[in-house]
Amino acid sequence: MSHFETESAVRRHEDSTESSQARYDVELSPYWAIGGKPNGGYTLSIIARAACDAVGATHPLAVSAHYLRAPDSAAAEVRTEVVRSGRRVSTARSTLWQGGKPQIDALITTGELHAGPAEFTSRPAPDMPPPEECVPPGTEKFVLEIFDRVDMRIDPATAPFPTHTGDPTIRYWFRLHDGAEPDPFSLIVAADAAPPTVFNLQRYGWAPTVELTVLLRGLPAPGWLRCESTTRMMADGWFDEEASVWDSTGRLVAQSRQLALVGQRPEKPATSD
Repeated sequence: MSHFETESAVRRHEDSTESSQARYDVELSPYWAIGGKPNGGYTLSIIARAACDAVGATHPLAVSAHYLRAPDSAAAEVRTEVVRSGRRVSTARSTLWQGGKPQIDALITTGELHAGPAEFTSRPAPDMPPPEECVPPGTEKFVLEIFDRVDMRIDPATAPFPTHTGDPTIRYWFRLHDGAEPDPFSLIVAADAAPPTVFNLQRYGWAPTVELTVLLRGLPAPGWLRCESTTRMMADGWFDEEASVWDSTGRLVAQSRQLALVGQRPEKPATSD
């Protein structure tokens, strides 16, 4: 098993006997944190695993979460409720609890994803230099525990370091460090792994996610994932961030959109998305 599969595992309570409700023990690993706090895509992948198990489905199709608090890298519990059980599509509500408080509340629609080419796509994967010509995400400047598990290479034309670009767009390659191939759950992490795009507008600091929606569009082929994240608007202390993820064949396999707080600029900026 890969580090990701092991460290995003869920364990159903033995006393979860109700058909419509179940509880799962989880352990939020410190290896998937940014500055001590678990990455939002990582925690959402755990919640999605619990939802899929609760409804008896193979894959998440759409995951929409509200981040009520920032959980710690420690033991937690996911409480699920089956909202609808269908032959093709099922839906569950899953909430991550820690310290007696709800931390993340999510609605997950599940079903079956497939591999192969798309029938239609409006935009091909962006042109990028190969991974070996791209740059790491500034790990010498920040505490980025997640990059013990994730290999990311940023297109130098979009990298916010050492100098911001003025364009809130970041293109990057993504894969798991231990060589495990991508799956629908790791796609959720890939969509939320880049430094905040507003770093390229010189708005540094922790950028906590308030709401995140991820759409899974297909089973990814083996190999590097090609990703692009961009901001459409920053106003009143908030910014949006849209991300697209393509697999090694150039198929769009995940899309996301989130709302986050603009970070305040500290002396030594830290990043979380």
